[in-house]
Amino acid sequence: MKKLTKAEEEIMQIIWRLERCLVSDIIKELGEPKPPHSTISSIVRILEGKGFVNHKAYGRTHEYFPIIQKEDYSKQTLNKFVKDYFQGSMNALVSFMVKENDLSVEELSAMIQQLEDSDNKEK
Repeated sequence: MKKLTKAEEEIMQIIWRLERCLVSDIIKELGEPKPPHSTISSIVRILEGKGFVNHKAYGRTHEYFPIIQKEDYSKQTLNKFVKDYFQGSMNALVSFMVKENDLSVEELSAMIQQLEDSDNKEK
């Protein structure tokens, strides 16, 4: 899976949220000042070229939809981040988060419970 630029990721977040959309729908979701239609159209075509979205044509109108799930991209991005910045250790990441964000015992307990629930579902 290819890496996305900041602009591509911003547009991809909108596409994941909308699930099916036109370029004009994406522009409506963006803040002011609104970018030109041609700029967003170009980014969407790049996303299509990278294999993140596909489209269905209705004459000259294209409806775009994601073909890479957000969860899959998130997992890959997080794994690369952990590998690049924490020597591949999730423990080091969690330790860093605890230290830097001053996580409470309750928050840590909730995270552990979620991990255990997820592990139980996989079994």
